[in-house]
Amino acid sequence: MAIFFGLGSNEGNRNANLQHAVEQLKSNGFEISAISPIVETPALLPKDAEPSWNKPFLNCVISGQARWQPSQGLEIVKQIEARLGRRVAEAKTAAMTGAQARAKTQAKKWSPRTIDIDLLIWHDQIVDSRKLTLPHYAITERAFVLTPLLHLQPDLVIPGQNQTVFDLCRTVKPAPLWMGILNITPDSFSDGGQIPVPDSICTSAVLGGRAGDGGDEALLARIDAMLDENVQIIDVGAESTGPNAAAVDADEEWRRLQPVLNLINQRLRGRCIRPMISIDSRHAATLEKALNHGADMINDVTGLRDPAIREIAKVSGCQVVAMHSLSIPADAKIVLPAGDTAVNQLRDWLHRNIDRWLDDGLDLNQIIFDPGIGFGKNSLQSFELLQHCNELKDAGLRLLIGHSRKSFMSGFTDRQFGQRDLETLGISLALCQQGVEIIRVHDPVMHIRAYRGWSHVARMD
Repeated sequence: MAIFFGLGSNEGNRNANLQHAVEQLKSNGFEISAISPIVETPALLPKDAEPSWNKPFLNCVISGQARWQPSQGLEIVKQIEARLGRRVAEAKTAAMTGAQARAKTQAKKWSPRTIDIDLLIWHDQIVDSRKLTLPHYAITERAFVLTPLLHLQPDLVIPGQNQTVFDLCRTVKPAPLWMGILNITPDSFSDGGQIPVPDSICTSAVLGGRAGDGGDEALLARIDAMLDENVQIIDVGAESTGPNAAAVDADEEWRRLQPVLNLINQRLRGRCIRPMISIDSRHAATLEKALNHGADMINDVTGLRDPAIREIAKVSGCQVVAMHSLSIPADAKIVLPAGDTAVNQLRDWLHRNIDRWLDDGLDLNQIIFDPGIGFGKNSLQSFELLQHCNELKDAGLRLLIGHSRKSFMSGFTDRQFGQRDLETLGISLALCQQGVEIIRVHDPVMHIRAYRGWSHVARMD
């Protein structure tokens, strides 16, 4: 087992604060093995909190190894917090009673902070002293800790507990990760051609210019907007799989993808607090090139049907989305048969494929299940799956839902596909309430802003 630190910031430049904290831990000898996606959550506040304290946190978890003892780790963390501007409670004044001083100190604990670093887990050690409790005393109760842990190691069993992080997240609903769609295609069903297929990216864009400096303004604006709003996953696709889409071979797909990945890599240079880059492809050759080019995740609409893709996933150890589908591209005439529920049919499919994935040496911690809304399901089957997401988690895999703008909505809206973001948002918030781990949408910026407001009222903790 590793050492896990929880990092949070809700004052100043939150991203930079987290970045500096990671760098400081590394410079003190912490060998980082993994950094979770960042998660934004409302601040936890006492009843007598000042209104100005209500600022959302950015949170992440890092795992790794160190030669320190836990007590040394605690001292190092306190020193880093102080260097990065963490305020401490004021000392007791002469006019204060002891109880008043303790109350003030306790209140200050919840005030905004540039950085907060918690020791969460220290290998398998259990510590209960005046200065330190390991594992962290609230680790099993807080979504802003469990969510990042879930995306690092779903099957992690916290010392002293008898449930995995995945199981704990079925009770303490995780905050969602937002996957933003970046289609570099001329024929996607709702946004085809909005971002022209690039041949190259101009020098001024690659060297750090903002949208409008040159190059493809639509592409730059889309990427910058997602980075500015802390979208956790950018899903880049260069072949449409919608109805009537034209097939694209691996060479053409890579021709479209490579300049976009070059640009994203330049935008992310030097950042350890960054979104994951996912590649939406069914071609093993494309996926292998993309992973070697800095991508972090495979999004396979064929459900890992290709042995070559399964081998790439095993060797790379990357995160993998396995989507259920009956045809690629989607064909409205090919749907799940009547006679059994859509949920039961997808659970059966999952169990059969999990056996195959395990036989091929895949780690189930890597795999995320996408039920493929609209791919081989009629509208009522799609609604059934959206209404019963939790039943799809019985197999022990994280869940991704991609419902954005799709045709199953046509029964309650006559808006064109590209004008269905509000309908998509309504469904997305219902998915948040069900604890869906990853939500894939065309307008992630709007979704993050809406979720920020929603989460302050419908608090998940």
